[in-house]
Amino acid sequence: MSDKPPTTKTAPAAVPTPAFDPATDAIAQAAIEPITDGMLVGIGTGRSAARGMHALALRIKHEGLSIRCVTSTEHRFEEAKSLGLNMIDFAIDEEVDYLIDGADEIDRAMRVIKGSRGAMTRERILCWAAKRTLFIVNQDKISEPQVGARFPLPIALMAYGLASTRRSIRHIGLNGVIRRDIDGQLFVTDNGNLVLDATLSGSEDLMDLCDELNSIPGVVDHGLFLDEADEILIDTGDDTFERLTR
Repeated sequence: MSDKPPTTKTAPAAVPTPAFDPATDAIAQAAIEPITDGMLVGIGTGRSAARGMHALALRIKHEGLSIRCVTSTEHRFEEAKSLGLNMIDFAIDEEVDYLIDGADEIDRAMRVIKGSRGAMTRERILCWAAKRTLFIVNQDKISEPQVGARFPLPIALMAYGLASTRRSIRHIGLNGVIRRDIDGQLFVTDNGNLVLDATLSGSEDLMDLCDELNSIPGVVDHGLFLDEADEILIDTGDDTFERLTR
């Protein structure tokens, strides 16, 4: 593999229109309930965040709210814009009032793994900027006793020095593969990074693992979100949900 950074980007997979009515989707309505006129709202990348996005677009239309929105991917930006949401680039504003996002895996301590769509760096920035962060997940995303036992941990890497960075990751006990798209091409994030999907055992000291990954220069970010979630709504089926709060 060349050490030159790829010059093309692979967009995240398209998020289809949710097969539910946003006006009656209980978990989506609960997610958008705290939103008030004048807020800057962040919208995450996956299908769960799309539930909140569709419900919010409908509410804005009916109530005439003045809401600005930012997203974690260019793909979601365009999708939200097509729904009539007032989209802005997150460059000038210092804070996000409220963030609705999804997750690949959670545990009962409200630790989260994200990054299946490769947007963890921007998602982290939005989490840190948000006054309050809410995640929506399906019940099958819960892991016991902690995250990491069922899904790989995505790690965003610079292409420059890739082999050296991967060696450092192996030295802390992680192995993984560089992500490719369905056509076999390297998956490249909106920020121009590669993604290594690393296998966890589910028994790691997650805080130590965060510190170790953060100490490797070629690691741009990773999917461990250990204390970013203020609230998690868990879809338990039959239009019911469980609420976890920090």
